[in-house]
Amino acid sequence: MVLDAERCYQAVLSRDPRFDGRFVTAVVTTGVYCRPVCPARAPRFENVRFFAAPAAAEAAGFRPCRRCRPETAPGTPAWQGTSATVSRALRLIDEGALDRGGIEALAGRIGVGPRHLRRLFGAHLGASPLAVARTRRVHFARRLIDETDLPMAQVALGAGFASIRQFNHAMRATFGQAPSRLRRAAAPEALPSAGAGEGLTLRLPFRPPFDWPAMVQFLGPRATPGVEAVDPDSYRRTIVVNGTQGVMEVRPDGGRACLELKLDLFRPVAPLPSARIEPVTLIQIVERVRRIFDLGADPLLIAAHLSRDPRLAGTIQRHPGVRVPGTWDPFELAVRAVLGQEVTVRGATTLAGRLVEAFGKRLAGGGTGGLTHLFPSPETLAEIKPSRLSKIGLPQARAAAICELAAACAKELELGADSNHHDAIRRLNLTRIRGIGDWTAQIIAMRALGEPDAFPASDLGLRRALAGTGRPSTPATIIRRAEAWRPWRAYAAMILWKEDSAPQAPRSN
Repeated sequence: MVLDAERCYQAVLSRDPRFDGRFVTAVVTTGVYCRPVCPARAPRFENVRFFAAPAAAEAAGFRPCRRCRPETAPGTPAWQGTSATVSRALRLIDEGALDRGGIEALAGRIGVGPRHLRRLFGAHLGASPLAVARTRRVHFARRLIDETDLPMAQVALGAGFASIRQFNHAMRATFGQAPSRLRRAAAPEALPSAGAGEGLTLRLPFRPPFDWPAMVQFLGPRATPGVEAVDPDSYRRTIVVNGTQGVMEVRPDGGRACLELKLDLFRPVAPLPSARIEPVTLIQIVERVRRIFDLGADPLLIAAHLSRDPRLAGTIQRHPGVRVPGTWDPFELAVRAVLGQEVTVRGATTLAGRLVEAFGKRLAGGGTGGLTHLFPSPETLAEIKPSRLSKIGLPQARAAAICELAAACAKELELGADSNHHDAIRRLNLTRIRGIGDWTAQIIAMRALGEPDAFPASDLGLRRALAGTGRPSTPATIIRRAEAWRPWRAYAAMILWKEDSAPQAPRSN
């Protein structure tokens, strides 16, 4: 990515927080790189270089500033200024694709050659996929060192390092100090682990503004009984990762531009000696939580684009910081989308609760605070006949659609970062399954796959919100109107749903 050096330098001089995370500034005379908001005296223009991502600065031989702490920045949005291929690759890297395989496997998952993938990363980010993955691990490890009291061995595994030796070498190379010395110098306000037991607390930074009330107002009515619980101040749910069950809680962190994540994990299938958590999955857990709350979004960039339409500008001004709520598990969201066809949000939530009660696994120890079950896995629902699903109140066709969806996900279909809604339709041939169509695919793409331009044009809430003469607009009319909102149509949908005050809308999950 080509950066305008003079514009970047003016941003550094202004210390405008709106530029935080968009680029980093490397100082050739000190060998460090900084955030645009670094409080240190600004260097001379001729002594600085600008990089699109921290990984590019580190690959060029610079180390993070100890004062402004680039590893605590909100991060560059994965899809801002990059190609669709790079965006999907970045999401896979966040999920640990390069922790488990090489660049060849990563490139294969997104349908390009390794050489082409390296070229795209160089052009858009200025760093290789391996450099991006390494920086991701190192920066996450630094946060664990500062914000928890986990032993260094668990920090290393939790950040995705294959060995303690690799971890120590990477931390010294990046920060110029041993991990133990970094912990001794940690800021006094760092959050410790939550005392006894298996609790862990972490901060998840985001780019402000963030409309927390809108987030919980959307998630609350859709909270699956027994699996999720939402109130004005928090979101809680049950989770399972690699056989480890647990409960997570997310809430705003006071006046800081971050959310506070509390994890309580237990009963691993193969526990490590003296381990309070299953550390090898910790970084993936954090990334999945970030996607639930769309913490990688750039709300100012999105608002500037969508505000060009007067129809959206008023709501954006009154409610800044719109996000697209994601999901913990793409399969769970896909099932919810099927349940939400032709029914109200309340009706879909009731059906989801019945599904969990009938087929979900009970949480170890009976659960806590109303969180009692894990959502049924694809393997579980794939073994169930549609007639059994119909007993919870589902029409036969919709029950059959869920069973077929579950069977596909249990076998070959992965609803993850390397797929989009077009892939899902093609591979599952969804148009042949009664009850699953474009609306379902768009909802899955929007909330499960993080596609910022997904847009369920046939949604009744959107049609009502854009009604011209009192009657709902047609999907074709809405699609033409929405062309001006690309590539942020998913965010436009969230804005329009917020405006729609009809009791039964929006009809989306």
